[in-house]
Amino acid sequence: MKRPDQSWIFWDGDCGFCRHSVDWLKARDTNDAFHPVPYQEAPSPPMTPELAAACKKAVHVLTPEGKVLRAGRAALYLLDRIGWGAVARPLMWPPFVWGVEIGYKVVAANRQFFSRVFFPRAGSAASCSLPSTTARPAGKDGV
Repeated sequence: MKRPDQSWIFWDGDCGFCRHSVDWLKARDTNDAFHPVPYQEAPSPPMTPELAAACKKAVHVLTPEGKVLRAGRAALYLLDRIGWGAVARPLMWPPFVWGVEIGYKVVAANRQFFSRVFFPRAGSAASCSLPSTTARPAGKDGV
């Protein structure tokens, strides 16, 4: 059961990389500040059809104050809350946050690769079952 002082974390329950990332985060959440739930299983409210569509593309955090953060900004917020503020807070400001957002997109688009880099002992359990977003469409000759 979520407490009012906890932040919701909406993540992709079909993605092993996301699952291992949330497990890593919860292991470091000594204040029990987060209530992670796959967006596919989140209750309504707070989940809405618009938020669910956005959660397909990136992690989202709903803070106790009602602020919605997504992608890199959500990751920085979470890192700050688990005690990594010395690293996360400076990155929250432009132009650094723009680099964080680009980095988030690169990792999200290459989850299978980054699963092997960040969670090598998890094997295939850490991989994402989603199709790669970097696949190129076949040319006119089908290749």
